Amino acid sequence: MSAKLQKVAVFGHDEVRLSGNSGCDYVIIVRVLRDKLVSRIAPVYGKFGRCLSPLYIGALPSMGSGWSHRDAGSLGCYAWWFTVDVQLAILELISMIASMITRRLAPRLIHLLDRSPAVALLGPRQVGKTTLALEIGEGRPSLYLDLEADADRARLSEPALYLASHADELVILDEVHRMPDIFQTLRGLIDRGRRIGRRTGRFLLLGSASMDLLHQSGESLAGRIAYLELAPIDILEAGADQAARLWVRGGFPESLLAATDADSLRWRLDFIRTYLERDIPQFGTRIAAEALRRLWTMLAHHQSGLLNAADFARSLGVDGKTVASYLDLLVDLLLVRRLPPWHANVGKRLVKSPKIYVRDSGLIHALLGLRDQEAILGHPIAGASWEGFVLETLIGAAPPGTEPSFYRTSAGAEIDLLLALPNGRVRAIEIKRSLAPKVEKGFHLACEDLRPERKIIVYPGTERFPLSHGIEVMDLATAARELSSL
Repeated sequence: MSAKLQKVAVFGHDEVRLSGNSGCDYVIIVRVLRDKLVSRIAPVYGKFGRCLSPLYIGALPSMGSGWSHRDAGSLGCYAWWFTVDVQLAILELISMIASMITRRLAPRLIHLLDRSPAVALLGPRQVGKTTLALEIGEGRPSLYLDLEADADRARLSEPALYLASHADELVILDEVHRMPDIFQTLRGLIDRGRRIGRRTGRFLLLGSASMDLLHQSGESLAGRIAYLELAPIDILEAGADQAARLWVRGGFPESLLAATDADSLRWRLDFIRTYLERDIPQFGTRIAAEALRRLWTMLAHHQSGLLNAADFARSLGVDGKTVASYLDLLVDLLLVRRLPPWHANVGKRLVKSPKIYVRDSGLIHALLGLRDQEAILGHPIAGASWEGFVLETLIGAAPPGTEPSFYRTSAGAEIDLLLALPNGRVRAIEIKRSLAPKVEKGFHLACEDLRPERKIIVYPGTERFPLSHGIEVMDLATAARELSSL
């Protein structure tokens, strides 16, 4: 290829200038639209200035020929079709825009770095931890080390000596589980720094799983480290009109922003295979990739169901303890959630088993071979998949310290999601896939037992309206926005 990209500012607009191999120059103009995306190029989101808006990418040729255009109709815009080198450059532009998606966790991460000597940023691979860390690092003196790279690990052959020479910088250590012995060194450096007034913003540790970081750093860095989890992109970051796309593809950036559904599915299948064959063995876990994939697929089929380890064990031909260890691994890798039952004593016979969710909806659909929204809607998993998608979004939007659970009794009382907020108040949330949601008797019974502060139904529509008995019906973006503002 080689159309080259150069960002320029012309007349107050954000533009990217393309120089093609053919000698033709093109100006790619990013246009903010109010309601619809009209380009055949994959719709994406990006931040230009302070605005997080839908983007339309069009191009105007400044010279040359070999191009044509079509009227896009109602919005009076044009969709342009280009030669290969320009198409490739547009894909590069899309990648640039994707890197500018604003992550809601960024302010909290900055806040913790300004108040703690070390922060651990946890999240699955490819969720955007490195991109976020590098963006934070641009705002202050920093050093980035990828501990999966031989050259960077070689620099840390004498870690205390090397890191001491960068005492005035934020040191970002990516995939820190690859050097578990470094935590003892970090403790010494942090304590030494405290004695001379360097108390905050020393180390940002990135990890693709909770287990090694939490176990190792918990032993060595107690009282010196704060933890944050970066989840996949959610509806508050992508925008309400991207809800269907998020549900189908999931929130991993490469999957969400792929040019086509087929490209997105291919990325997710590669992601699953890489986790099973390469990533999990790096954590020192000896589990047959095929056995773990079978369990992962079974969990996808069992989405939102109660955990019954004995059933899984029989299907896999292993014992219950083995299933428990496999499940623990997927939970530690931040790929599966065990949602606990409500634990307060309400004088009822409560279900005691947790519910199981594959956390990213796109991975559920990939594990089940569901290629697009039509395939998903025609599959029995659609309702459970939507429930998990909503649940993960709301838990991620809730304020720190919120305790999520579900409620179910032997008498049939049930609530899909209970959020016990840090102020002690409880929200009861029922999740419906229907555009005309109806409330079952079990929800009313459960609310009589618990008397939550608010009763909410989340559905895939766009209007907000009340029902009887103080129940509110709202879309996912509104429910998430309300929680994030608390």
